[in-house]
Amino acid sequence: MTDDFASDGQLARAIPGFKPREPQRRMAQAVTKAIETGTPLVVEAGTGTGKTYAYLAPALRSGKKVIISTGSKALQDQLYSRDLPTVRQALAYTGRLALLKGRANYLCLERLEQQALAGGDLPVQLLSDVVRLRSWSSESADGDISTCRDVAEDSAVWPLVTSTNDNCLGADCPLYQECFVVKARKNAMDADVVVVNHHLYLADMVVKESGFAELIPQADVTIFDEAHQLPDIASQYFGQTLSSRQLLDLAKDFTLAWRTEVKDTQQLQKCADRLAQSAQDFRLQLGEPGYRGNLRDLLANAAIERALLLLDDALELCYDVAKLSLGRSALLDAAFERATQYRACLRRLKETSLPGYSYWYECTSRHFTLALTPLTVAEKFREVMAQKKGGWVFTSATLSINDRLGYFTERLGVEDAETLLLPSPFDYAKQTLLCVPRALPVARQPGSARRLAQMLRPMIEANNGRCFMLCTSHAMMREIAGEFRATMMLPVLLQGETSKGQLLAQFLEAGNALLVATSSFWEGVDVRGDALSLVIIDKLPFTSPDDPLLKARMEDCRLRGLDPFNEVQLPEAVIALKQGVGRLIRDIDDRGVLVICDERLVSRPYGEVFLNSLPPSPRTRDIKRAVTFLTTMPER
Repeated sequence: MTDDFASDGQLARAIPGFKPREPQRRMAQAVTKAIETGTPLVVEAGTGTGKTYAYLAPALRSGKKVIISTGSKALQDQLYSRDLPTVRQALAYTGRLALLKGRANYLCLERLEQQALAGGDLPVQLLSDVVRLRSWSSESADGDISTCRDVAEDSAVWPLVTSTNDNCLGADCPLYQECFVVKARKNAMDADVVVVNHHLYLADMVVKESGFAELIPQADVTIFDEAHQLPDIASQYFGQTLSSRQLLDLAKDFTLAWRTEVKDTQQLQKCADRLAQSAQDFRLQLGEPGYRGNLRDLLANAAIERALLLLDDALELCYDVAKLSLGRSALLDAAFERATQYRACLRRLKETSLPGYSYWYECTSRHFTLALTPLTVAEKFREVMAQKKGGWVFTSATLSINDRLGYFTERLGVEDAETLLLPSPFDYAKQTLLCVPRALPVARQPGSARRLAQMLRPMIEANNGRCFMLCTSHAMMREIAGEFRATMMLPVLLQGETSKGQLLAQFLEAGNALLVATSSFWEGVDVRGDALSLVIIDKLPFTSPDDPLLKARMEDCRLRGLDPFNEVQLPEAVIALKQGVGRLIRDIDDRGVLVICDERLVSRPYGEVFLNSLPPSPRTRDIKRAVTFLTTMPER
């Protein structure tokens, strides 16, 4: 490969401020070799390595069909609209590029028309949004709803005017030729480089197995960025789930078909109402929200068993009524197919004796999910890779535990891959300080959040905000945010009070804010410079031991004669902590303090595993030293 990463290479000549980095060059060479030989490659590239350019340049130089999958839609958009065009221009690449998202990210013209036809039955705000979307649809080239500025991103209209794998009519749709998803898929088929996300990639993999037409084209090279997410996401798609959202959407489509196309079949409305009511009744039987439990234990409850039987009866009624009108409405025909699938899924979920799976359920304030998840996806993923010969690259900043990649490679079934560990080029010894305060309050004791807030206040105020407080639970997040708001004059932002994007914008605009958040802010958030120089983590992010999926994986580990804590719980927590810690230093000039409020980091033997897996920062237990570090940081 031409040395694009040299001081006088293509990237340096074309990109202002580009500086050669040896780890980046080494990664690019390894990616080039993986593409040429077809040997899978697993690379942990520490923050600041420049891993995106390190895989993009070899991918574009290869001249092959390339799929790049990212961890989220936000990263997907960033890669497609910022990084890929930059490298493309630097290398004078002439191939075609495409962005492909799941169906639910594109406006569905048929469902939009159906809602317009049923307009008289819609609330005024929804009808207003439908009118705006009809106008926008005629102007939009790609129908990507993230680019629509006319309708709020949290509007209730979106689920009504977008399709899913369940309710898409496919080639039977009257507007198939104008469909934005079909156009996006055609662009992907014709392109040389296609950017997708893990959820879409894995959902598509499952669809192909069932014999349906694929959405993602075949490729010679497949690159997974943020690959640490892959095993957990894959387990979702290789299992089965049935949710109240699916059932309520099905009920809405029965109602819509009756109102617009099969108006002489009043029974459709009745069976839709019964299905919606049965789904809501089942949710009420599950009790308090915010809980994930064991489905095997749940189904042993007589009241739950009866509620599930009534739900099955409601699905059977929908099936029987829709069957009488088949062929009269494409929307109703598709709804009939879904009723068939959901009944089969429900039967599958009730057969809880199958080994190798975790059976679990989850409920929020209004919805529930019933699921079975395989304990390992290694064999399945190996099969997929064996069927698709070509280059496979897996990369992330957080794959290793104690400088070993075995946890990731074993979970995904890529033990034969070439591996490469590239440390971050940042000078953590000078740029950072790790503080584990002394005399920390005991977690879950009355008043512990108040005492912790009092302990942390001097650091936050000395830093004039500019702080992320990352919590391991929603309850702690809300409680400690309340304490901070009651005792500090600085603006305190709380996850959930507005969208993630708006919260970040508010944080940056304020310049002195404290953002209190949980899981979704632990990764995929990039705040550079002085805007963020203090990250506080409330405790080590061990998954709750009551989580049924974790319990099942631990029991499986025990049956294989291994230690469940060291093989399952500890590695998961280490990867999660590395993600949270990675929010602090995002650039070569960044400086800041990381605070981890968990005594176990220094008092338990396994604390060393965490510390050895984190960047090599100086350590202290003295909050005053942390305050001094923050107040003496040079201004930029």
